[in-house]
Amino acid sequence: MRIKSNWYKAGREHTPGELAGAVAFNITRIADNALKNTRKAKFEVAIGPQYFAFLREFLVFLILVADRLAYRQFASDARVEFTSALANHVGATYAENESRLMGGEPGACKQQFIDALNMRAGEYAEFDYTESGPEYAFMRYLAFCMNQIMDEKDSGWIIDQIISIEAPNAIDMLEGNFKGLIAEKPEKTRPARKRLTPAT
Repeated sequence: MRIKSNWYKAGREHTPGELAGAVAFNITRIADNALKNTRKAKFEVAIGPQYFAFLREFLVFLILVADRLAYRQFASDARVEFTSALANHVGATYAENESRLMGGEPGACKQQFIDALNMRAGEYAEFDYTESGPEYAFMRYLAFCMNQIMDEKDSGWIIDQIISIEAPNAIDMLEGNFKGLIAEKPEKTRPARKRLTPAT
């Protein structure tokens, strides 16, 4: 899975809004990967409302993880700028896909996504996220939300899949991505290989 973890253009500091654009791309890829892995693990996530409910819940979770990472890195105003831009980027992409496949107006789909994010933000605020990562309850709440989405045959079983596999893997990818993007020195491009001149 391809995600952006470094800036390749050196020479300037990137704004919280620019960082949000890069992180939004990665969050979308990470959530898609979690959904794909869950289906490979024989959990039924049917194309349609269930598919988008799963995706929306995972995207919201990752936005809130990114917000906790921004809390460590930015002053209050910059954090708000970052998280607002991130929510808008991810929400717009989600709404475009949902409206194209399910019908509906993209603006309304995006507003529903933002409303869900705002609701979950208050709920996840009850859980700690330290330098060592999220407390168990942070991931358990995602599993609880996912359990409401699944069919009866998968209800209960999905909790372990989310807590043990999908949430930790997603957090590891996002934390690594975030650290790479906020590194002070952008990654240097590899120097061109010297051509050897044959001896005469």
